[in-house]
Amino acid sequence: MSDDVSDIAAFYNSDPAKEHNRLARNQLEYDLTRRYLDQHLPPQGSILEIGAASGRYTLELAKRGHMVTAVDLSAALIKECRKRIVAEGLEKHVRLVVADARDLSEVTETGFDAVLLMGPLYHLVEEADRKVALREAFNRLQAGGIIFSSFLSRYGILGELLRNKPGWIEDQAEVRSLLASGKRPDDYPRGGFRGYSAKVSEIAPLHEVVGLETITVVGIEPAISADDESYNKLQGKQRQLWLDVLKEIGAETSIIGASRHLLYIGRKK
Repeated sequence: MSDDVSDIAAFYNSDPAKEHNRLARNQLEYDLTRRYLDQHLPPQGSILEIGAASGRYTLELAKRGHMVTAVDLSAALIKECRKRIVAEGLEKHVRLVVADARDLSEVTETGFDAVLLMGPLYHLVEEADRKVALREAFNRLQAGGIIFSSFLSRYGILGELLRNKPGWIEDQAEVRSLLASGKRPDDYPRGGFRGYSAKVSEIAPLHEVVGLETITVVGIEPAISADDESYNKLQGKQRQLWLDVLKEIGAETSIIGASRHLLYIGRKK
């Protein structure tokens, strides 16, 4: 493993409820991801969830009857996930593991029906590490099994930065580094949120080189940029109809990269 990610573990250990609350704010990301899970997952099966965090997807999958092995780098997040699983009485459906996505030696099972890799790939700033994580996932997936993996979009995150951190633009060294390489300058101090932002064009080839067959690459916040509030206010029929349309255009090539998060869906040959 080439990159020391202890700072990333520390970032999540410091506030284990943060990711749970983030998905409460970014409701389109959560709703649209669930639509894709509904479309491509079997009705029931075994799922390896790498980067489970506090369990937003873990809980939903377990409630549907899936058997979930939930893995995260952060011990505090796994503890938070366990609390939520116990509160819902779902202990028989979930196994919890603290592990790095690049070393899943504690997950000895193979033949999972699906793998969710929704988080680790945008914290692994080195391409070699992303490939290692994908191979670890690939090796535990059964033939014909489905993989879902998430990325930060290199250009899609600019709307978020403009909205919430407008002063970021004054650090031109970081701006130039993000645009050129998808990450902070290598000599910047560790700490806080550290990640890698991908171009759409690199995502399918990254998966295909380890033996996966691409089904689709989509934007998970198509057409809204950082305007979560407008979507969050929608209710009932209007919300469902907007979600229908936004899913319909999620794979439109002209707008995929404008989403903050990108979702790859593939299949083990």
